Amino acid sequence: MPEKTETITLGGGCFWCIEAVFEELKGVEKVESGYSGGTVPNPSYEQVCTGRTGHAEVVQITFDPAVISLGRILEVFFAVHDPTTPDRQGADVGPQYRSVIFYRSPEQRVAAEEAIRKLEAVKLYPRPVVTQVEPFRAFYEAENYHQEYYRLNGDAPYCHLVISPKMKKFREHFGALLKDGR
Repeated sequence: MPEKTETITLGGGCFWCIEAVFEELKGVEKVESGYSGGTVPNPSYEQVCTGRTGHAEVVQITFDPAVISLGRILEVFFAVHDPTTPDRQGADVGPQYRSVIFYRSPEQRVAAEEAIRKLEAVKLYPRPVVTQVEPFRAFYEAENYHQEYYRLNGDAPYCHLVISPKMKKFREHFGALLKDGR
């Protein structure tokens, strides 16, 4: 019997921003903030912030493809971050903030590459998409205080200034995909 859920790991800048978005989508069962793509096993936040471990801040998303497709997950991902800025999202600068998709299957790789081709074809952005598509190797869960950061710290200055406006725009654009009560 096939598995009911699928998992993909995405990096699009600060994991607090990306995590907040995906926690609200129907069909998303679990979102974990963490680190992927580097060379240091079990890195700390402080190590990743140096930009020297090779890790990206990522979210690991477990979802039910019968409720939300990988294509829709990728559509949301590309809508909530700028995939044209290498190693940067807004004021966050460094390789840990790169745009990256870590795929777990040939099908996920094809879906990621197709999503990028579609973005390029419609010229949604004035610059080329630089999102990296890499095979998944390992995920290291971030420290507990990073998990569900926006939900638990919505009044913090970073949340208020950076995440809340992004969430407002996301909710307006993807309202039909939100879990009940959001």
